[in-house]
Amino acid sequence: MNFSHAGIDGESIGNCPFSQRLFMILWLKGVVFNVTTVDLKRKPADLHNLAPGTHPPFLTFDGEVKTDVNKIEEFLEDTLCPPKYPKLAAKHHESNTAGIDIFAKFSAYIKNTRINANDGLAKNLIKALMGLDEYLNTPLPDEIDAYSVDDITVSHRKFLDGDELTLADCNILPKLHIVKVVAKKYRNFEIPAEMTGVWRYLNNAYARDEFTNTCAADSEIEAAYADVARRLSRS
Repeated sequence: MNFSHAGIDGESIGNCPFSQRLFMILWLKGVVFNVTTVDLKRKPADLHNLAPGTHPPFLTFDGEVKTDVNKIEEFLEDTLCPPKYPKLAAKHHESNTAGIDIFAKFSAYIKNTRINANDGLAKNLIKALMGLDEYLNTPLPDEIDAYSVDDITVSHRKFLDGDELTLADCNILPKLHIVKVVAKKYRNFEIPAEMTGVWRYLNNAYARDEFTNTCAADSEIEAAYADVARRLSRS
């Protein structure tokens, strides 16, 4: 069973990129799963006993509780394996690290209260996004046909590692969507239109049920950051 943060109504799925990461993996594996949302303001006593000192998401399997998201991902990939379930690991190592610093740069930007630091932090976020954009627009080795007359200079792949979603996408897409929604709402920041790789990536994700049906509503995401996104001041 998978436990996840509840939304502002205490029942619907709340904003949690780590929960969505696991939901996407299970969906891509073709697993039917149950989700129990947990209202952290009224956390049931049995969950305190189940995973003391931790917050969702966590997973229970055969009486064992797993709380580390990376360990849960490894467990799901190793346990739900071929031939019954598809392998989701990326083929290219670089796909696992592309855009890895975006969420940290976003967090620093959105939590900042000093108006004179705002532009510098925005530039740091843009630089991180540019790194992802460059990776998405650079053809992967298997996109380049050694016998082709035409040189492929720009990638047209849908996702980080190719045209199929992998574990790498399950990790970064929920965070990238949060960056897009929250930065626009609280800093009037938009991912630049010239970042064609990032926008192609997002739009391809929005066309997939595995992403859209596991994603919290924009209002949930905005509400989750209402107290995090600080008002800028000159002091």
